[in-house]
Amino acid sequence: MKYYSAGRNVYRGICILLLAVALGIPCATAVTLTPGSTAITTIAQGDPVYIQGIATGHPQVGLQIWFIGCNFVKVSTVQVNDDNTYEYELQQSDTAKLAAGEYVVLIQHPMENGVFDVVYDPSSGTVTNVDTGKPIFQLTGSGSLQSPGAVTALMNAIGSQNIDDTFAVVTFYVSQPATSINPIGDLQQGEKFTINGTTNLAAGDNLMVDITSSSFNPTSKMEPSGFSGAGGMVQVVPSNGRLNTWSFVVDTSTFVPDEYLVKVSGVEQAVTASARFDVVCNGSGDTCSIPVTSTTATIAPEATLPANVTTPLPATPAFILTSVPATTHVSPVPAALCLGSIMVVLLARRLI
Repeated sequence: MKYYSAGRNVYRGICILLLAVALGIPCATAVTLTPGSTAITTIAQGDPVYIQGIATGHPQVGLQIWFIGCNFVKVSTVQVNDDNTYEYELQQSDTAKLAAGEYVVLIQHPMENGVFDVVYDPSSGTVTNVDTGKPIFQLTGSGSLQSPGAVTALMNAIGSQNIDDTFAVVTFYVSQPATSINPIGDLQQGEKFTINGTTNLAAGDNLMVDITSSSFNPTSKMEPSGFSGAGGMVQVVPSNGRLNTWSFVVDTSTFVPDEYLVKVSGVEQAVTASARFDVVCNGSGDTCSIPVTSTTATIAPEATLPANVTTPLPATPAFILTSVPATTHVSPVPAALCLGSIMVVLLARRLI
């Protein structure tokens, strides 16, 4: 029972550790789009996207999703939930490969007959009328329409009076991950301020902010490091404009007067931005308070030698090693005794 209990505790500890690691790993936050909305949304390559909405009538065949833009076409279906809601995900791996530009997602509803009357034939690359079996236009392959013309032709086909299907559309833009830092002026030592900027990353994505002194150089352990700065992780927050924002609060009370470099980098996406600012002296005249950030090393006092000892004692080691007990040394058997023993044995054998 003891072995079972110990094994169970180890297993439980491993599970807790893995859960803690999983919770500590930041993930990219998805952008949610609602078909029919006229809001203009810009996402960065590598940001996942959710298309969410409500489909009345609960179609049994689900909804058909047309994803068109910048020489890219993807057609698939999504099922409708019991409460008539649906959700379609463009995964992070999908959007990371998209070229910068405009994209359109068209959600097609089959309506009363429960059949998609306009479909895509991947073998020929054509959009076809199911009732007539005739192609309507070329979506992919040789002679295909460019994405704006393809979207217009698709909407005209589904919106035709001879087709009972209906649709909703949402448009968004994809761009390379980018962020910027708003200008920073000179700052008085001890002043608190906020560094902020804009980014096309999704709200909830993480950015790392690092502030370092431009005079930072490696020093010995016994010397002051001369380092001052700050750093931390911030989250992107939504804004009313096309770009989202971020901010980072800085307290310069521990900063030495110097030039400082600000670097902002993405955690999930490859994006960076940099800026510089100066912290100036706030003292009277030419004096300036310089924070001391070094740690003084403590040296143990030398051992005092006894009066009758002239040889210095060995220094106490920094790490104490467990001493191994000395092996008992056995004195060798005298040679005469060994020779006498041999002669006795030989004599005994001769007498026998």
